[in-house]
Amino acid sequence: MFVVLLLAIQLAGYFAITGVIHASTRATADQELDVGYRVFDRILRSNSDKLIESAKALGTDGTFQVAAVEGNARAVRAALENHRARVQAGTAQYFDIDGSRVAQTLPAGPVIEGSVFSKLVSRASQDGSASAIDVIGGSVYALVAVPVKASITIGWVVMGFKVDDALIREQGKLIGLDVSFVGRASDGQWQILATSVEQDERGALTGLLAKIAGNRGIPNVMSLGRDGYATKTAVIGTDGPPLIVVLQRSMHDALAPLRDLQSTLLIISLVGILISVTAGVLIARGIAEPIRALTRFAREIGGGDYDAEAPVARHGEVGELADAFERMRRDIAVRERQISLLAYEDTLTGLPNRAKFDLTAKAALEEARSRGHALSIVTMDLDRFKYVNETLGHRIGDLLLREVAFRLWKVLSEDGDTIARLGGDEFAVLMPGADLGAAHRKASTVLRALETPLAIDGHIIDVSVSIGLVSFPRDGEDFDALMRRADVAMYAGKRRNAGVAVYRPSDDQHSPDRLSLMGELRQAVERDELTLYYQPKVDLTTGRVSYVEALVRWIHPVRGMVPPDQFIPFAEQTGYIKVLSRWVIDKALAQCAAWRAAGIELDVSINVSARDLINADLPHTFAVLLDKHRVQPEWIWVEITESALMDDPVHAMQTLDALYAMGLRLSIDDFGTGYSSLAHLKKMSVHEIKIDKSFVIGMTEDSDDETIVRSTIALGHNLGLRVAAEGVETQLVLDRLRTLDCDLAQGYFLSRPLAPDGLKAWLDTWHADWASPPQRVFSA
Repeated sequence: MFVVLLLAIQLAGYFAITGVIHASTRATADQELDVGYRVFDRILRSNSDKLIESAKALGTDGTFQVAAVEGNARAVRAALENHRARVQAGTAQYFDIDGSRVAQTLPAGPVIEGSVFSKLVSRASQDGSASAIDVIGGSVYALVAVPVKASITIGWVVMGFKVDDALIREQGKLIGLDVSFVGRASDGQWQILATSVEQDERGALTGLLAKIAGNRGIPNVMSLGRDGYATKTAVIGTDGPPLIVVLQRSMHDALAPLRDLQSTLLIISLVGILISVTAGVLIARGIAEPIRALTRFAREIGGGDYDAEAPVARHGEVGELADAFERMRRDIAVRERQISLLAYEDTLTGLPNRAKFDLTAKAALEEARSRGHALSIVTMDLDRFKYVNETLGHRIGDLLLREVAFRLWKVLSEDGDTIARLGGDEFAVLMPGADLGAAHRKASTVLRALETPLAIDGHIIDVSVSIGLVSFPRDGEDFDALMRRADVAMYAGKRRNAGVAVYRPSDDQHSPDRLSLMGELRQAVERDELTLYYQPKVDLTTGRVSYVEALVRWIHPVRGMVPPDQFIPFAEQTGYIKVLSRWVIDKALAQCAAWRAAGIELDVSINVSARDLINADLPHTFAVLLDKHRVQPEWIWVEITESALMDDPVHAMQTLDALYAMGLRLSIDDFGTGYSSLAHLKKMSVHEIKIDKSFVIGMTEDSDDETIVRSTIALGHNLGLRVAAEGVETQLVLDRLRTLDCDLAQGYFLSRPLAPDGLKAWLDTWHADWASPPQRVFSA
């Protein structure tokens, strides 16, 4: 491109200068034509003046006058010949006063008569002499006329010469131009009368003239043969057919002095092109090739290779560019390392992050698969970490996470395990080569290491974790599946307070079958596939049943009865529990209103989830539905699990206070399995606590369970609360609860959950059989 550009510049310069030369030459030729025409006109006038002087001398010669008066033609002819020869005229003639020719020189000249003669005589009579150039007999003549007087005009002397090719050529040499006399023939066509143009070019001049029609005249530029001519024309004939003189300047001859300049310019242009090619090659070697090398270097940087240096010598502008590339390489390498740290390291704890853990675990999994080794993955999160953040602030929460990370590293780093913080309060440990047993032992070690309270900025924080454990290939061969199942195990362990939980398929709420089932849950509400069953609670003092607990059941059209534990947890996780809870509250209040209208005085207990408890709209929902069904608030008991209270104590307390203010009765379900303290229990606006069935079922066989039950009953009564026991499945447990002064009992021994119609029939039977004495309830 560089060579082409320079070539274009050289050619443009050459043609521009050549154009200027031609324009200048043409202008010079036009000036030469103007000057040449004036010189040519002056020559013609000079010749005519000579003839006039000679004719005047002859006309005043006495001898000639006597011969003319006497009519002596011989003497007149001799005198005419003498003067013609002296001035080298072509012809000399004498005419008498009537216009008759008396004598002429030999050989005979043109026949001067008619308009030509009249024109000359008329002008000579007025001016004393006359001159004219006219066409006579197809030839051009320059003529003069003077009167011959002897006191009066007695005749006329006419002298002239023929303007032929020889004369024109001679005069053309004097002025340096080609001269042609052009006239029109009787048929109107132009013809050459006399010319200095060479014989081989006359045909072209005649042909060009033949193409001119009408009065268009002669063009200013003519091309004759291979040469072009600059042309100037002038009309010199005054009477008769027009006579035009054509002056021409050969452009070939005019440009002859400039051809050397053109040749020089051409040579300079060729040399310039050669220099351009040479310069292009040198530039390609000095600039283009280094730039191509830098381009390859840039591609290597783009591909992630930051080791090689820029392959260009450090000099000149290209060297500066290479230095810039080198600095860019070093800077990018530094930033790449920083980005890698940010991308693969948790900035808070210094542990690998989720992205790094995923890469490491996938590589370890491939190696374990190829070598047939075992591999285990542990996921864990801190219990109540959100409570720490909200109570002590995020700074303390961050310090807590750092301390947990340090303890994990201290316990596991020597074994070569990879410890990572996945985000928030969730950690993961990759244990290459560890089977399920070894991984479980390590997880138990972690659990013990984190049981020791942490001293954080003056605060003593008791940390507990929930740990989920999976092993390859036992629990799956795909990394994503293993991670998901580790989370399933972790959350299952959290629900069971198991500490370390190994994955069990039965815990997987996201199995394909359950996902399909959960997809149908939304339609179940719309299709009225859900129903409420009611389990009685028996007063252990009177034996009467005044309370029932509403339990939701899903009667699937294909699967049949679906237990609550298969869809309630999923509804809590997806947030659909809000819709489900509203449906339960609406149906339970409607049933309560129906029983009251039928004279059946039953209070109804309704369970709400942790999500419901932190929902600020829950009190409003109860208020709207209570008003809708015209149910008194004191007929309704709201049961809340102890763990739900501890997930978000601040919002839970606010919701409980609002429900209590409405007049609803509040009960803490599954008491003894959560983490509530006496301080929290003291502040809670509740009416009842329900002892979890895990303690009730085995209380007659395990003294520790009985101690817990006895202590809980005493604690509840001391706080002014009613105490209910669930999970009563034997007469022995029922009798023992009565002995311990428990207020209410609930369980399969008394009654399973019943549909509304079945409950009414059961109530009729119960009250009829045990109406008197009440003690029979405990001896049946």
